[in-house]
Amino acid sequence: MMLKRENFKMLGKLGVIVLGMFCFGYALVPIYKAICEMTGINVLALGDRQIPGATATLPANTQVDRSRTITVEFDANSRGPWHFKPAQSSVQVHPGELTTVMYEFQNVQNRTMSAQAIPSYAPAQAGPHFNKLECFCFSQYTLAPGEKKQWPVAFVIDPKLSRDVKTITLSYTFFEVGGKTPAAPDTSRAAGA
Repeated sequence: MMLKRENFKMLGKLGVIVLGMFCFGYALVPIYKAICEMTGINVLALGDRQIPGATATLPANTQVDRSRTITVEFDANSRGPWHFKPAQSSVQVHPGELTTVMYEFQNVQNRTMSAQAIPSYAPAQAGPHFNKLECFCFSQYTLAPGEKKQWPVAFVIDPKLSRDVKTITLSYTFFEVGGKTPAAPDTSRAAGA
C-alpha cells in the first residue's frame, strides 16, 4: 500500500514537470521575440517593421545606367496563316533595367499547329548585349484551332553596350515546326531567263 502511494506521488510530480515543460515551450516563442526586440538581436526577423537606424527606402539598383535611354522597337513576322504581333511597338529602357513586354499570337487555322519563334537584332552588335531572362522563343508551342496566347519577353540590356547604340530592334519570325513546309521558290528559271 505504501508503495502504491509513493508511485502516485511520483506520477503527480512527473505530471507537473511535463506540464511545466509544455508551458515553457509554448511561451518560448513570444519570450524570444520580446528579448530580440529589446536587445536588437536578429534584426532580420523583424520583417516589414522598421529597423532602428535603417532608412525607409530600398537601396537603388546600381546596375542600372540612368544616364542614358535606349529605345527598343519590337517587330513580328510570321511564316504561316496566323496572327503574331507585339502588344506594344516600342519601349524606352535604361541599360541594366529589367523590362517585360508581351507578344500576342492566334492560330487562325482550322487545325492544331506547333510553332516556334526565332529572334534577331538590329544592329547586330546589340545581340550579345540583349539578355533575355524569359522568352517564348526558348520553346515550341502547340496551339489548337482559334486558340489565342500571350507570351512574355523579359530582358535586360547590358550597360556595356556601346553608347553609340540608341535604338535596338528586336524582331521575331514565328514559323510552324513539324508541319508541312512550303517548297522553296524555283530560282533556276528566273536566273536562266
